[in-house]
Amino acid sequence: MRVLGIDPGLTRCGIGVVEVDDSRHVRLVAVGVARSSPDLATHFRLRDIANSIRDAIVKYQPEVVAIERVFTQDNLQSVTPTTQVMGVAMAEVGRAGLPMAVYTPSEVKAAVTGNGRADKAQVQHMIARVLSLTELPKPADAADSLAIAICHAWKGTGLLGGGTDSLIEVSLSGKVSAKGQLTPAQRIWAEAQAKQKRKGAVDPRRHAPQN
Repeated sequence: MRVLGIDPGLTRCGIGVVEVDDSRHVRLVAVGVARSSPDLATHFRLRDIANSIRDAIVKYQPEVVAIERVFTQDNLQSVTPTTQVMGVAMAEVGRAGLPMAVYTPSEVKAAVTGNGRADKAQVQHMIARVLSLTELPKPADAADSLAIAICHAWKGTGLLGGGTDSLIEVSLSGKVSAKGQLTPAQRIWAEAQAKQKRKGAVDPRRHAPQN
């Protein structure tokens, strides 16, 4: 399964793509940032970010997109543009007819490091380790987008899908329930999640041999 992760931001919007196999091994496909100029009016900046996301979807053909949720309890002035980017990102995912998942920052940190309060350095270190990278992805927005994609690859429990907004839930016992008809990508995702949950783990590191 190929997952595109998006870390919303108006100046730099992180875009990372990974592939995950049935054993939950994750491989890096691409990573970068979509940029917009502070000299432009906001609606033109949003246009540029949206175009970059659309180009990434066309180029890398993900089966699902994961986006980090913006928290409004932060400074409203800084959160509003980020929320706007999240909106245009979701619109591009909808335009492409792809299923989508949304995660909080703590969910992303917990999935990647096992600690929902991990700092950025810990998250970046684990991303490099999981993807067997010799250098940390830069800037931080790029690394965050990979963390979001990995979060969905390992920990996804809900998926907003295709054109019907159907919701899929996979219980801890591996039972799949859905509202609406599943797309092929949704079905693959749900079956993989159920299989791993029946084994009792999603993160393959838990089954790694000990030295």
